[in-house]
Amino acid sequence: MNLIQIEKKIVPEILDILELRYNILRVICYNQPIGRRGIANKLDIGERTVRTEVNILKKQGLLNVESMGMYITLDGKTVIENLEGVIRELKGITDLEKKLKDILKVQNIIVVPGDSDSDELVLKDLGKAAAVYIADIIKDEYIIGVTGGGTMARVADEMPQEKVAKDVLVIPARGGLGKDVDTQSNSIAAKLAKKLRGNYRLLHVPDSIDKKTLEAMLQVQEVREVIQLFDKMNLLLFGIGRADIMARRRQLSEEQIDILLQKGAVGEAFGHYFDINGVEVWKSLSVGIDLDVFKKVENVIGVAGGEKKAEAIMSVASLREGMTLVMDEAAAKKIIEIADEATK
Repeated sequence: MNLIQIEKKIVPEILDILELRYNILRVICYNQPIGRRGIANKLDIGERTVRTEVNILKKQGLLNVESMGMYITLDGKTVIENLEGVIRELKGITDLEKKLKDILKVQNIIVVPGDSDSDELVLKDLGKAAAVYIADIIKDEYIIGVTGGGTMARVADEMPQEKVAKDVLVIPARGGLGKDVDTQSNSIAAKLAKKLRGNYRLLHVPDSIDKKTLEAMLQVQEVREVIQLFDKMNLLLFGIGRADIMARRRQLSEEQIDILLQKGAVGEAFGHYFDINGVEVWKSLSVGIDLDVFKKVENVIGVAGGEKKAEAIMSVASLREGMTLVMDEAAAKKIIEIADEATK
């Protein structure tokens, strides 16, 4: 039994206290300068609690309080970085990862503590964990494909701004979907490439498109050249979506959505809709990589968070073994719960 496990046995409340102070430091670090009310609102705790904890952290030299608000100190930043591993062990994250690997049968699992649905800092951590992993495996002349969505935008935001390999090319793996420019695959590909000091190509085609228009667009040389790069991708980064939400983003009729749900659709990837076992129940006509390409790419990284994504993650995980999944604690625990129920 290590020191952390002993502390949990003797002082079981230590996790709550440590996590609270850790979260306060993170909120200040990511939002400085910030006042007590801002911290209280972001963490959904009382201002009196914030005042008490801030006074303790200030006495420890971890933050400064100025007229404009609070700032983290260098010691505070160091503590945040060192606490990441401690929080993981206290919350049993490594054990969660091992259980998930057995359940989902994939190559690699990365779990970040917390619930991204209720805490925006967890979504930031989710993007950071994926970005750090990606930066570590990129090699010279890699072609990286990326899909769109809020989670993918967060990964691009958190990518370290440095050149990790030579002649990296980032391309959108899907056409445009939705109205938010910042979460379009084109925008994310461009941002990711700039962070990596690489190059990028754009795919000026909407994701949902009719057959006649698609055939016409494929005659455009610029579009055709990007699509031809799909087969040469070395790394694919994609978000995992719930079937009902993605169907609405693609503006399917409520009648079609009801049919999808009746057929058991829980997850969506690359325009394909799957049940929890990975059986395809419907495919939309869309522009981007298909399942054949998805199964051939050497490095595949899926990112998703929140317990509502649990079934979608399980669905997509069953499509191939050689992939890495990055998720939050809430999604991980829900997947284990679903798997346990299925074995009863």
